[in-house]
Amino acid sequence: MEVLYERVAGLDIGKATLTVCVRTPGPRGGRRAETRTFSTMTRSLQVMRDWLLERGVTIAAMESTSTYWKGAFYCLEEVMQVWLVNAAHIKAISRRKTDVKDAEWIAQLLECGLLRPSFVPPPDIRRLRMLTRYRVQLMGDRTREITRLELMLEDASVKLSSVAASLTSVSARAMLGALIAGESDPAVLAELAKGKMRRKIPALTEALTGHFDAGHAALARSMLERIASIEAALAELNSILAEAFRPWAHQLELLQTIPGVGEKVAQVIIAETGADMSRFPTPEHLASWAGVSPGTRESAGKKYPVRPPHGNKWLTAMLVEAAGSVGRMKGANYLAAQHARLSSRRGRARAQMAVGHSILVSAYWMLTRDEPYADLGPEWLARRNDEAHARRLVAQLERLGHTVVLDPVT
Repeated sequence: MEVLYERVAGLDIGKATLTVCVRTPGPRGGRRAETRTFSTMTRSLQVMRDWLLERGVTIAAMESTSTYWKGAFYCLEEVMQVWLVNAAHIKAISRRKTDVKDAEWIAQLLECGLLRPSFVPPPDIRRLRMLTRYRVQLMGDRTREITRLELMLEDASVKLSSVAASLTSVSARAMLGALIAGESDPAVLAELAKGKMRRKIPALTEALTGHFDAGHAALARSMLERIASIEAALAELNSILAEAFRPWAHQLELLQTIPGVGEKVAQVIIAETGADMSRFPTPEHLASWAGVSPGTRESAGKKYPVRPPHGNKWLTAMLVEAAGSVGRMKGANYLAAQHARLSSRRGRARAQMAVGHSILVSAYWMLTRDEPYADLGPEWLARRNDEAHARRLVAQLERLGHTVVLDPVT
């Protein structure tokens, strides 16, 4: 097979060690292979980098093994071209497997041009990714702690979550604080409701009647403290994110013109894609990479239902969340009409995935053309379907030998 890259390196990476195979031109037109094993500590990685430079290596490839690839990738990306490769592409051909053989196989595939690199953003975008993904994890921690609090209240027969919209609202926290302090009269607790919650005082009185004891109070106190600490961490992280995204203020402003896309969703789109759409040849490539494109499986002329491909779970989750917000707009724009149309036929989950796909395609063209979102209107889908239906009827009549002249009613 033709060799496209003369001096290459294949890296098989583990947690503690990595094996490197270097393939260079050998005597009489052959190929020479050298294999060495290094520690994954920083100084050892620097020794590995110097060794590769001595051998004249210009391109290296490695599997995306957990997060262990990051140290080697970051060490090499400044001095040579580095490819991060999907492990499924390398394992497509079965063979005997050892660390040395894996490194040799990666190097052989690389030199023949049989590998395809994955998208790895530049350092400034990687920092944004780290921040936005940590925020998602903190929000998940807060949600799980609130769920634990709700389950504990159910154990005490306190049905506050059945009446209050949230256990973290001002009224709910005031009632929980009084419960922890020892107040047991449901009527007194219900009177702590504020604003619109005061209309629910009779229901709150019933919901707060239970057997909340000292053990429940200790648990509730601990849970509320953890929720407060997570919210403080989120507030601090949001200020850090606002400062970090300052260079992308224009792109954030553009993305937030899309219905359902707020500041957090726009930040995730930029952090995960890098805001540079030139890395993706078409919006279809971007949708497939993100994991929101429709899956395809066809055999013998028959199409089978299949799930969407695996993609960027962080971006997909935020797009689906934005689609959920659009679905609550009740046909106010094109995306809301698309959500309503699909959810009635295919279900809410498929509708949200399809609307998330539309949001991402819109973001692709907006960032490429540097222009805000232009809504097609809620009637666009119905109008397009009516026009297509008219064309089908005209074609059917023409096949029967008629000449059709359309005269629209004004």
